[in-house]
Amino acid sequence: MSQYAYTGEPYWGLPTVTDDRQMIPHPILLEARQTAPNQILLMYDQRTDLASATNISNYWIRSNAGPVGIASVGMGEAISPANLIRPEMGMITPVDNSKTRFVMTFRVNAMTGVLYVVLPCFVNLEGRSGYGGANWGPFSRNMFIGM
Repeated sequence: MSQYAYTGEPYWGLPTVTDDRQMIPHPILLEARQTAPNQILLMYDQRTDLASATNISNYWIRSNAGPVGIASVGMGEAISPANLIRPEMGMITPVDNSKTRFVMTFRVNAMTGVLYVVLPCFVNLEGRSGYGGANWGPFSRNMFIGM
């Protein structure tokens, strides 16, 4: 099993995957960095399928202030379809033609001083489909403090 494969641990709130979907090669979020009060730059390690990478409903944002503003879930809650980021909250667009860099833009600003964690799931590699797990790993820099 890859060090980045979804392990099915209940903490992440995703259903345990018992078939080969967890072994499907998939992109890993390298970094999530706030670049403006309402924007986050997302960088993946491999070229992504644009439809899955730009689907804002494939993302969750945790915060230590709870599910307010740009955050859809608090730190102690499991992620689920009920607390994903909804399309009315914002959108994701490619930065360039690399298919690895995206900007997540929200209708509201991130709260200053709040810890945020970006949690993408179900993002596929370019030309592929069917990945059903998390797209972050132990070396993902997917946390930031709101500015």
